[in-house]
Amino acid sequence: MSGNAPGVAATYYARLVDRRDEMQQIAILPYDAVVLDARLRQSLVAVRSLGRRGLSVAALENRDDVPAFASRWCCQGIVCPADEGSETYLAYLERLLNDSGAHVLITSSDGTIALIRRYRERLDRRVRIALAREPALAVAVDKERTLKLARQLGLGVPRGVTVAAIGDVAAALADVGLPAVIKPVESWVWQERSGARLASRLVTTLDEAKQAVEELTRGGAKALFQQFLPGRREAVSFLYACGEIYARFAQWAKRTEPPLGGQSVLRQSIAMPEDIGCQAERLVRAIDLEGYSEIEFRRDGKGMPYLMEINPRLSASVEIAVRAGVDFPYLLYQWARGEKIEKVSAYRTGLWMRYLKGDIMTTIEAIQQRGRPGVAPPASAIADFCLSFLRPMGYDYVDWRDPVPAIKATTDFTRTWLGGAMRKRISRLTRRSS
Repeated sequence: MSGNAPGVAATYYARLVDRRDEMQQIAILPYDAVVLDARLRQSLVAVRSLGRRGLSVAALENRDDVPAFASRWCCQGIVCPADEGSETYLAYLERLLNDSGAHVLITSSDGTIALIRRYRERLDRRVRIALAREPALAVAVDKERTLKLARQLGLGVPRGVTVAAIGDVAAALADVGLPAVIKPVESWVWQERSGARLASRLVTTLDEAKQAVEELTRGGAKALFQQFLPGRREAVSFLYACGEIYARFAQWAKRTEPPLGGQSVLRQSIAMPEDIGCQAERLVRAIDLEGYSEIEFRRDGKGMPYLMEINPRLSASVEIAVRAGVDFPYLLYQWARGEKIEKVSAYRTGLWMRYLKGDIMTTIEAIQQRGRPGVAPPASAIADFCLSFLRPMGYDYVDWRDPVPAIKATTDFTRTWLGGAMRKRISRLTRRSS
């Protein structure tokens, strides 16, 4: 453990001196952990979790306006002037690890995970990485391989086929039907010296299906063409190591952004469902997926659960687990560090949490996408959004012991999103109405 008390050190910003990638000397403190992808909500949760326990934590991002840098628990905020997943980013990270002597590296982005997997042998010589090892990680990030294993284990899997080009769409439609969900087999694909993140799409027509497949398979990638499931979305999280489950947690998402899926913006902690709890544990053990993982399910109209995917990294919704009594970021640190892992046997159920910015966006999207499968009617979406303020709950970013990140997030949202993006969305709604 570092002797530097969290919050007492200044925040430093390390930048490139010129376009030849020469870097000026970074003002370095000894770190217990470096948290990458500092713009993400789960990264702020990790900074707070570790910092509150007396660990020195640095955060890294490629811009300086992220709330995690403003946390009292962030000893050092470092700006890396390189794109996520690029080789320049890798060179910068290696330099930082060499200079800082950091013990543990925590990442939560598909891009940085793909980069770490590509150069893991080099990075392993410098730091302990809080990610599962290959080949478990290779299975978890590949939806096709995950679903194949799930079928072998007897788990419910959505009806679907793999497509590689527009020419496969007609056969996929005959097999799966419409509406359907088209997903990338892997969320991150490499493009020359960097990469790009791919997202799932809901399609209701042949033309939409062809467009989605064309976009997702560009560059040789493959996509999954799956049946649309309208039911409740639930997720199970584990901290697993050496054949043992050290912590379990379950939640359901009442609203997500975008409305089809994606990140949960209104969620509640629930008791572990017997069906998906057992299924998820069998899957994690079969993969031998050590560290943190979140396994997502969606139920059909009859309540039967179907596996969606595995996230082998801290998820955006992890703060509800921490507030409910399962401190996954700290457990992940203990595992990566090789320390004795605390065992968590219970957590608080019935706890609600809300990501307000995302909830605003998903409500607007419900108005824009009215009538599409899985999207609440506009009147219902607006009413539910307003009534949620009457329900006691926690809010992402908001922590009265560490208020500045919430102020920072609110200020940035008001300036950049309310000032520009909302005007554009309202303008589009007005044009459609007229």
